[in-house]
Amino acid sequence: MAVRVPLWHHYLQAIRSRAVARAQDFQRAEDVLLTVLERVSALDPRFLVDYSRDLGAFQFALRSSDEPLDMEVPLQVEAGALLIEEPGDAERGAGPGCCRLGVPRGGPGLEPWVTEDVFTASSEGSSACLGHIVPGKVLRVLRDLLVAAIVHCKHQGLVPPGSLTGDSLKEEELGLSLLVSSGWRTIRFAVVPVVWRQHGAPALEGAQRPPGLPDGSLRRIAGRGVVLVPASAQLWRVSTDDLLTRLLHALGSLQGHRLDSLSILDRVNHESWRDGGRSPGLSFGHLKTVLLWASALFPAPEDWAELQGAVYRLLVVLLCCLATGHLPHFLWPERSLLRGAGLDLRALYQRVERFASQPEAALCLHASHLGRRPPPRIANGVRALLQLPASDPAYWATAYFDVLLDKFQVFHIQDKDRIAAMQSIFRKTRTLAGEDR
Repeated sequence: MAVRVPLWHHYLQAIRSRAVARAQDFQRAEDVLLTVLERVSALDPRFLVDYSRDLGAFQFALRSSDEPLDMEVPLQVEAGALLIEEPGDAERGAGPGCCRLGVPRGGPGLEPWVTEDVFTASSEGSSACLGHIVPGKVLRVLRDLLVAAIVHCKHQGLVPPGSLTGDSLKEEELGLSLLVSSGWRTIRFAVVPVVWRQHGAPALEGAQRPPGLPDGSLRRIAGRGVVLVPASAQLWRVSTDDLLTRLLHALGSLQGHRLDSLSILDRVNHESWRDGGRSPGLSFGHLKTVLLWASALFPAPEDWAELQGAVYRLLVVLLCCLATGHLPHFLWPERSLLRGAGLDLRALYQRVERFASQPEAALCLHASHLGRRPPPRIANGVRALLQLPASDPAYWATAYFDVLLDKFQVFHIQDKDRIAAMQSIFRKTRTLAGEDR
């Protein structure tokens, strides 16, 4: 008799079955873009080529969605040689980690960065600072270089015919968007100029190691330094996406289904919640942050040993964030990644709750997978319960989320202390939520 494979594993196998072809498509597209960037560097040595693209391939392998992939273009200058200046009073609302990059007077080797195409002289007559490297100007120079490099590479036959065109190069607010064709797949890259800061990661300085991350991972990541990317036409900022991707990569060294659960939800998000990418909705960055929080809230290995349970760890965190309208940034929790995203959170919440209650319909990939649909996991909505962290941040804790797992019938933890903590929170929330067990 054939062994019946659970629906969750069928879905994961379908994602994995495409992994090799996706990796090959990514490699071909990346090779095309690197060839173009080599020409950019030959035209203007201030722009370098970064060949250490392991994290880009790692992220692409996890995703089903078609969001742009970052391609960093390092500038030939180290932030340590520049003056890191806080934004002025008129720019205080720019967000955490933002700064100006000043060119010091008499700084050795900085002559290429005081030319008019990338530099604005200081109007304050500072004795220490000549002026600033302006990200908006840097982007315009990089755009013109990319156009010239694409034309050269096509005329010289350095890239496959039809793989890219200058017409697909679009100037976005904080980067350059470029479509690269690779076989049957077209991949959109976000080409972003970056400045390396080798000493210290301001976003991680003094941070404690969150539970659920491998020992020493935060220290190693902080020790590597950070990259600064455009935050506006005038300001740079620490690229937290780069830091979070490194933390995500560190999670991959742990046993369990952490990354598998992320891949499954990204596929469900793309195919179901976003109607195949046709509707606005959650990004891969949103889901990546949800996984990092879930890993911190559920640090025990047994939380991630079973695939369905691992997915529900992400789902209860995501549902709570959608119900409260607040998905905290993993490094700056006071900052919400949902604020200003322009999403219909009520409609999105309903889709995610519907999936969490009856996931089988979204997981069926073939008629043979159809069968008798199990009843909903919850008899009525849990939205009131999910909104409790908005009124009391103390609920943002493992015991509270264990209550949510129990609501969805996936709390199978044997630890007596943890069960007692969950039951204590349940008794506390029962009256507040107005629900019976």
